[in-house]
Amino acid sequence: MPTRLHLSTALASAAILVSVAAATTASAAPHAEPATNLAPVKAYLLQHTAQLEAFTASFRGIARRYYARAKAADFDYAAMWAESKGSIRKELAAAKSSWIAGNPKYERVEGVVAGTPSLAVYDVILDAGSSAADDPGSAVPFDLRLRNGKVLRKPGNLFNLTEGMLWGTLPAYVAAKVDLDGDGKRECGEVLPEANVFLAAADAFALYAGKLDASGRAWRPTASDAFTAVVVMTPTMSEYFGQWKVSRFVLGTKATGASFNVVSRLSDIGDILGGLRVIYKGIAPAIASIDPDQSAQTRRELDELYNFVARLKRQEKAGKRFTPEQAELLGRDAQERATAIAGQVTQAAARLKVKIAQ
Repeated sequence: MPTRLHLSTALASAAILVSVAAATTASAAPHAEPATNLAPVKAYLLQHTAQLEAFTASFRGIARRYYARAKAADFDYAAMWAESKGSIRKELAAAKSSWIAGNPKYERVEGVVAGTPSLAVYDVILDAGSSAADDPGSAVPFDLRLRNGKVLRKPGNLFNLTEGMLWGTLPAYVAAKVDLDGDGKRECGEVLPEANVFLAAADAFALYAGKLDASGRAWRPTASDAFTAVVVMTPTMSEYFGQWKVSRFVLGTKATGASFNVVSRLSDIGDILGGLRVIYKGIAPAIASIDPDQSAQTRRELDELYNFVARLKRQEKAGKRFTPEQAELLGRDAQERATAIAGQVTQAAARLKVKIAQ
């Protein structure tokens, strides 16, 4: 299934840009930290990790109730559905609403998390890692131990897993297809998730959201962290637009992607860029200290990229259906803009003797 492999793919795409800064800083003597303002970046992170904890706790509560209902029916999903249609409809509607509302709680800080080496493992766990079956090299570092004794070895990241089991795009984790809305049809998303997997995934979601919050509180952001996040996470537009191109938001029922079919990837991109703007604001004073015009230009171009995506998102929300060809062209445009921004920040880091993590 598609994954949200941000740190590794972004580092690869930014390798040429980063090498400039790395070559400059490799032989540099120790120096004072440049004049950044990163306290707001940490505050922004913690605001959202608290929201993520609240979402995952609520989501886990729904999964526990659903599991208890399935267990009481001896995991006979046909019987459970026949006996409790109304309650199950409400529970799964609540789970889906919670998931949709919870997704941006993470996406808005993904630029910070995925772009910071000491935090990036949580991006793999929550939002980016593949399953071992799909790609052992990029697989998540955890297993799911189910209440029935089974173990799912490195099953994939938690947002993808829960999306797939709630909306049916991961059939292995679906117990039954049902007419959830009662209209006489079984359409996309009308499924009963397998209760053991649902509960294990929800438990893991809450566990790792808490661990991310704790790590965020212990984090002491440095100029290297902030510059690295912007350089690594900005030039990932072609990857994101590629995922959008194969989703239901572009291809409708012909979608080939197993993820990003519930919340548009355009929304995710906008949230990620919004977080990167917060980070850039923190490093802009340091860049301005050596080149005020460049600092202003980079801020302007990052704002323009954010607004570019925001316009597309508004058009999509208003009913416009982009074609795959349009998605491809728009992705190229966004990637060119993003690469230029990352290049400017890389050059500034080199002048400031700030190390870009590789």
